[in-house]
Amino acid sequence: MRPEPLTWRDNAITAAWLGHSTVLINFYGLTILTDPVLGKRAGASTFLGNIGAKRLVAPALPPDGLPPIDLVVLSHSHMDHLDFSTLAALPGKPQAVAAHATDDLLKGTRLRGAKTLAWGEKHLFKTAKGNLEARAFEVKHWGARWRYDRYHGYNGYVLSREGRRIIFGGDTAFIDTFRGLRGGGPYDLALMPIGAYDPWINSHCNPEQAVRMTNDAGARFLLPIHFQTFPLGREGSLEPLWRLEAAMEPERIGWRDVGATFQI
Repeated sequence: MRPEPLTWRDNAITAAWLGHSTVLINFYGLTILTDPVLGKRAGASTFLGNIGAKRLVAPALPPDGLPPIDLVVLSHSHMDHLDFSTLAALPGKPQAVAAHATDDLLKGTRLRGAKTLAWGEKHLFKTAKGNLEARAFEVKHWGARWRYDRYHGYNGYVLSREGRRIIFGGDTAFIDTFRGLRGGGPYDLALMPIGAYDPWINSHCNPEQAVRMTNDAGARFLLPIHFQTFPLGREGSLEPLWRLEAAMEPERIGWRDVGATFQI
């Protein structure tokens, strides 16, 4: 499946899963890209290209197939979520929001003016297409890109615009902070990770936990991410979706395959 963002309406919320945690969103005319990683591998950058986990599924769109991006949303600095080659190839002149203390990683990129947020902080982004508020909240993960740079932050986000709200869970194990989001709702969508939990359950939630956190926040639909794309967990690429479908009403699951598009 290949998304067709040029056909999307500007009076709706439309999202397409490009693979892993990369989601392209048209949020009432404002174009957002989460954790952009669109290369063949997720890993360290070298003069030979990236060295790391090889994709199991090609990205649904390459960088030159994207519309101009208004806002890049970065949850943390792990190599399968922050890819320098993808950031360099993004069209447009995007603003960006990132976790606190990641400024050093972004200095050499086009996103060197990114707004970094700690948990509980928020920022209003102003664009020619209108405004969007991003608020960071606590998730259970870690932010080190390398072994010793543990000062880098890690976030989930609430994105708000035109009275509508989207949750981007980033990477997280189970945590009860999603329950604290309920009072700020309602939420139309929750982009939630469902893979790489075996054996990394202390860093990545399983599908049942993703459903619980979505319900804790009071989100209407769950759009699953962080599975099917890279070989990161022993559970494989198929089990996360099977478990998700057993744990949640099928009509609340936004998509099931890389390249799928969901609109509300």
